[in-house]
Amino acid sequence: MSSSTGTQRGGTAVAGAPVTRADQARTAAVEAALGKLDLDAKARLLAGQDMWSLPALPEIGLASVVLSDGPVGVRGVRWTADDPSVALPSPTALAATWDPELARRAGRLLAQEARRKGVHVLLAPTVNLHRSPLGGRHFEAYSEDPYLTGEIGTGYVLGVQDGGVGTTVKHFVANDAETDRFTVDNIVAPRPLRELYLAPFETIVAQARPWGVMAAYNQVNGATMTEHRHLQQDVLRGEWGFDGLIVSDWLAARSTTGALLGGLDLAMPGPVTVYGEALAAAVRAGEVDEPAVDEAVRNVLRLAARVGALDGAPPVVTELPAPLDGDALAREVARRSFVLVRNEPAGDRPVLPLDPARPGTIALSGAAARDARILGGGSAVVFPHHVVPPLDGLTAALPEGALTYSLGADPSDELADADQGFTLTAVCRAEDGRVLGTSSVPGGRVQWAGSDLPDGVTHDTLHTVELTGRFVPRESGEHAFGTRGLGGFVLKVNGETLFDGVQGPGDAADPFEAFFGTPEERARAVLTAGEEVEVSLLHTVFPMPDDAPIKAVAFSLLHLGPRHDPDELIARAVEAARGADSAVVVVATTARVESEGFDRTSLRLPGRQDDLVRAVAAANPRTVVVVNTGSPVELPWREEVAAVLLTWFPGQEGGAALADVLLGAQEPGGRLPTTWPVSLADAPVTETTPTGGELRYDEGLFIGYRAWERAGTTPAYPFGHGLGYTDWEYETLSATPDEVRVRLRNSGARTGREVVQVYLAPTAGAAGAPERPARWLAGFASVEAAPGETVEVHVPLRRRAFEVWDEGTDAWAFVPGTYEVEAGHSVTDRRLTATIEARA
Repeated sequence: MSSSTGTQRGGTAVAGAPVTRADQARTAAVEAALGKLDLDAKARLLAGQDMWSLPALPEIGLASVVLSDGPVGVRGVRWTADDPSVALPSPTALAATWDPELARRAGRLLAQEARRKGVHVLLAPTVNLHRSPLGGRHFEAYSEDPYLTGEIGTGYVLGVQDGGVGTTVKHFVANDAETDRFTVDNIVAPRPLRELYLAPFETIVAQARPWGVMAAYNQVNGATMTEHRHLQQDVLRGEWGFDGLIVSDWLAARSTTGALLGGLDLAMPGPVTVYGEALAAAVRAGEVDEPAVDEAVRNVLRLAARVGALDGAPPVVTELPAPLDGDALAREVARRSFVLVRNEPAGDRPVLPLDPARPGTIALSGAAARDARILGGGSAVVFPHHVVPPLDGLTAALPEGALTYSLGADPSDELADADQGFTLTAVCRAEDGRVLGTSSVPGGRVQWAGSDLPDGVTHDTLHTVELTGRFVPRESGEHAFGTRGLGGFVLKVNGETLFDGVQGPGDAADPFEAFFGTPEERARAVLTAGEEVEVSLLHTVFPMPDDAPIKAVAFSLLHLGPRHDPDELIARAVEAARGADSAVVVVATTARVESEGFDRTSLRLPGRQDDLVRAVAAANPRTVVVVNTGSPVELPWREEVAAVLLTWFPGQEGGAALADVLLGAQEPGGRLPTTWPVSLADAPVTETTPTGGELRYDEGLFIGYRAWERAGTTPAYPFGHGLGYTDWEYETLSATPDEVRVRLRNSGARTGREVVQVYLAPTAGAAGAPERPARWLAGFASVEAAPGETVEVHVPLRRRAFEVWDEGTDAWAFVPGTYEVEAGHSVTDRRLTATIEARA
């Protein structure tokens, strides 16, 4: 479908739509509630009551509003597997579908999950840009292109709010890297700030009317974003007409008066924030005026009214969308996101798809084939009810005996969370030994912040947490055990104490590094495969000051199986591949490579995975490599293998979707939302480390494919690239400044899907014309057709596609002139061209 939008989305009026009676009723209820509050109640409402919720005020009919992390799944208020969550593919995967309507369906599913968990607002989507491939949360953002980001983000927000659940579009703005993210000052000139980094937010505000926006940690041009009056008040609220809530990223608010005057409504988490008692005192001292407090409270109450948490205010959504099957949708999004970037002939036809009727024997290898990485690390982690790794997905789809598996290479020789084979329970005790409460512990990891504690447990009474349970090893040999986190640890295996010591905070500046940083090996034990052993990790909670903004308990039991000779592992995989009809190698990154809290320093795959691929490819010419990463990585062997399939972080159903695609039941539907370099050295923009506290965006407008084309460097795989299982002939193109029509035919042998991409390329401009990229994405549409079928797509062109930000007038300026309209398969595979004259 085309990327145009309608006038009414899920009960939310878009910009310019008339005010409804329901809107008027909500406004009246908000004003009535506001009029009943005194200063202290108002200030308290703006501070949050705990880690994830706002205080209820029964005197005005206000229920507690609950927020939750949610880019790929709804975590809820407790980080626990006791209440599992559907885990969708990563945001990079969702963007790779190039399908805003599929993003909308994903949003509806997440709203369904949120309602089930009692959540009113999702802290998502992330619409920052892929400025550098090294960005630590690259996997959590959509694309290097602001237009594609805005369209996918619009679909996501519309879908979530279709279900009556709010969103907070984040991180506003220029929060494109993790290094020194709390303090960095990103220096961005007005044009790139408007045309790139603000653009997705502007699009989503205009097309989806989100109910919330999250202010980022960083500074922009000298002002902290939670206090950035120009961007929050003048631009977001003033120019764009945003009427929702602005909430801080967690712990981002640093000044009471600065934040309030800068436009921040809600400082999270509570109750210890720059608002609350501090805000009431500032008003009484004359530092801020109470009407400014009223405006912030009004925005909080408006959000509550929209989600149905304020008496007398009709919620925006009164009829919920039809229920969705979470497993089925997760599988659909995954296979639609997979990008086939290489598919060479092996005999008389491309190696993929494998023939499901006669698949022959397949040699599967790679640690991630057995233990798939389904999502990125950090605050967005959720715990699904089940995970389908590639090994399980292919085993279920293939005849018995058709598949063999070899480890081949492990991407990490570090300890990881105690997951496979462990069954653990957390037992919480007071200082006198009394049991306060218990909880399941997914992956041996405890992450309790604020009120996110097991029932019956409080931070004041909690003294120790003991992880206790059993472990059934998959392999015989010497197993390593370790810890991650702060505090005291006593580690026992089969009743024997193997470690007793304390871990301090060290030099970590980021909370994620302090709590979830370097794994520490503590002991080793020789164990036998299949023989159950008892394990216990007693943790004495790290003391935190009473005025700490967040009280948290966070630590992990870690494990690493027997270490094997890497050459021997590769040799076994090669032997299996040599005797098979086809070979599939799954390569991946780890949580120590792609996660919130730090940026990457390399694009290389960890461990001996590159060696594994080369060795298997040398043994079997029908080698398919599956790349299980959320972000670009170097693929130095890419020309040596028959096929390369990018699966991103594919969510809980990734292995089932992989079987669908490899065996041809479904076509790989994805197109690249970001450019993949041959090597890090080729990438035009790589800097993520501030100098003197500043990170200068000196590249201006030239990031992503815009920068690649300017540099004249050839990437491994260009923006928009992706192969299917059929062929397409582009037949005709007609264009006006308002619309592009493309006629194309499925010239292949099977039904398929194509994403028609439309780029604008200005011809040589007159003297004094603004500098612009060689071309930019101006629209896209997806089509499906049977073999031999001809279809036509209509792609609207927006006026903004012809505009630039004029730094002299501080306004958008239309640039008239002659433009080439190019339609094709990717930014470098442009099939048809037409010339148009654009006039103001």
